Amino acid sequence: MKTYDEKHIKNVVLIGSAKSGKTTLAETMLYEAGIIHRRGAVEENSTISDYHEVEHERGSSVYATSLHTEWRDYKINIIDTPGLDDFIGEVITSIRVCDTAVLLLNAQQGVEVGTELLWNYVDKYNKPTILAINQLDSDKAHFNQTLEAAKSFFGHAVTVMQYPLRTGSGLDSIIDLLKMVMYKFPADGGKPEKLPIPDSETERANLLHNELVEKAAENDENLMEQYFEKGTLDEDEMRQGLKIGMMKHQVFPVFCLSAKKDMGSGRLMGFIDNVAPSAIEAPPEVTEDGQEVPCDPAAPTRLFFFKTLVEPRLGRLSFFKVMAGEVAVGMELFNEKTNTMERIGQLFIADGKNRNPVEKLKAGDIGCTLKLKNTLTNHTLNSKGATGSIRPVVFPEPKMRVAVAVTNKQDEEKLGEILNEVHVEDPTIEVTYDKELRQLILATQGELHLAITRWRLENLYKMSVEFQKVKIPYRETIQRAATSTYRHKKQSGGAGQFGEVSMKVEAYYEGMPPLKEYPVRETETIELPWGGKLVFNNCIVGGVIDARFLPSILKGVMEKMEQGPLTGSYVRDVRVSVYDGKMHPVDSNDISFKIAGMMAFRDAFMHAEPQLLEPVFEVEVLVPAILMGDVMTELQIKRGMILNMETENDNQVIKARVPQAELDKLQASLRNLSQGRAIIRSHFADYAPVSSDLQKRVSEEYSKSELAAVH
Repeated sequence: MKTYDEKHIKNVVLIGSAKSGKTTLAETMLYEAGIIHRRGAVEENSTISDYHEVEHERGSSVYATSLHTEWRDYKINIIDTPGLDDFIGEVITSIRVCDTAVLLLNAQQGVEVGTELLWNYVDKYNKPTILAINQLDSDKAHFNQTLEAAKSFFGHAVTVMQYPLRTGSGLDSIIDLLKMVMYKFPADGGKPEKLPIPDSETERANLLHNELVEKAAENDENLMEQYFEKGTLDEDEMRQGLKIGMMKHQVFPVFCLSAKKDMGSGRLMGFIDNVAPSAIEAPPEVTEDGQEVPCDPAAPTRLFFFKTLVEPRLGRLSFFKVMAGEVAVGMELFNEKTNTMERIGQLFIADGKNRNPVEKLKAGDIGCTLKLKNTLTNHTLNSKGATGSIRPVVFPEPKMRVAVAVTNKQDEEKLGEILNEVHVEDPTIEVTYDKELRQLILATQGELHLAITRWRLENLYKMSVEFQKVKIPYRETIQRAATSTYRHKKQSGGAGQFGEVSMKVEAYYEGMPPLKEYPVRETETIELPWGGKLVFNNCIVGGVIDARFLPSILKGVMEKMEQGPLTGSYVRDVRVSVYDGKMHPVDSNDISFKIAGMMAFRDAFMHAEPQLLEPVFEVEVLVPAILMGDVMTELQIKRGMILNMETENDNQVIKARVPQAELDKLQASLRNLSQGRAIIRSHFADYAPVSSDLQKRVSEEYSKSELAAVH
């Protein structure tokens, strides 16, 4: 395969809402370029891009897929991405490494909710963007309405390059305003004829052409001067102006397509070749320590890894972009993240599941390699003379959590290893073991993301799992003081066990007055790992309990605080005062006083009006103003307390406090209610008392589970 230099490599990412036609366009682009000789169809599970079994089952993209075409002495690397927010990680990394985004708009739907969500990331990375209005052959297509919706959303930068003569089943002609010709397509699509613009369209075409000339001129002072001198610009000058405008995010060219009928894709590829910026023209990348990394083929080699795919028979497949220098088979490169060397044993250009071997790739190109041991997504490999890692992709926080367990206990260790591989492949999936809850927690971007993850576990890894509700990390405390005496006595023929402890427990708060009933000989204040404090007072006088047994009493109290008497949750904010007890000269020992201390604490705690506390999060919901009332109602249904509301651009920001027990359900309901437009941010605030009804229910559920465990 030919090795292309950095000036003749174009990297584009196809993004858009679900069903906007990205995969069909990718297939058509490969067909137009002669890479494939027969176009596959999504409906037939025969496209190059959607080749995974789960994509065939769903009938839509789940993974971002790398492809390439060779078009008029240029190489175009294409990444076809999923259209659903659940797979946003695949989209973000693809946007990050590509130099131009082709944003598809469905002519039947206009600017959809998914389009808005994707645009946030395109805008964040400031990627030059082409708007492609697709499916113009549909009877429900509305070019003008879609164009107006785009102008309303994207603003003045929307620049009409083409418009269709007609839409629907009669689509066969597209007016091109840069070349000022009409492309007329055969009934089944393919290569068009170039014809003069019809007289009936001359006035409209001239008007839009002049607007295009002005748009090209306004992005560069020299072009503006030429425009004033000549009253127009030639085609090359217009291309130059459009490229400058795209790089400034001041021009979003609009193209017309029927990817399914192969109408307009060749012209789009020609524009990508001639106008879309290449990596060498893009702003330099930046390392984590602030170094600029221009796309320089003569510089030391830097590879940035943006995707990891675990293939059942091949192992780990790692996708990268050559940020600088060049990479060749056999090179050894250094990974600063893992402090290891990696050898590049093989190099490939990927076209879906097909991998084309190459010997070398130059700056700006995208490729993949196999079986790297210590290099993962967001890592950088450097040759000698290069230091620092390219700034990583920041992934969004998960939106829902479940506990995952194996149906066969013997597979527990294996499940952990598999979930680690799943996280390596998809960093938007987070896996943690919660020691407090004693659950393995799986966090995903949504319900579909979770369903796909389960499918992978069961079908690819043959692991039978069940999903459970994540337990809530409640806390327990008390509301008043209580005392208790407990005697632990055990005889077993030889030396026995004996210990008696009397203690007072109180709710602790900062600044509380000193204990008055008993003389405090020694106080120990313990900052609890799970939050709150334990204040432990030694009030023993007269040697009724030897001082050497006090640490054992404290240990017993702490053990019971780690599994509270009410619900098995951590106990916090209590003051414990040991004021009396008894010893036996032979049978008293550490274990006796540990048990006596534990049981005395439990009894006193249960008589001190136990209070269950639940974690509460501060939540911000960014939502279109029209949905504000519905969102506020939903917050109140989920026991949320609304704090205030603010305006942010055209949206409303609602701030509230919501119990963690309601948070996952709130996320799901707001996504459905807003069709994905609501952006939800949350962070832990504090613990708050629960209602008596909820406390009773949680306590009874805990008692039942403990009883079941005994039997």
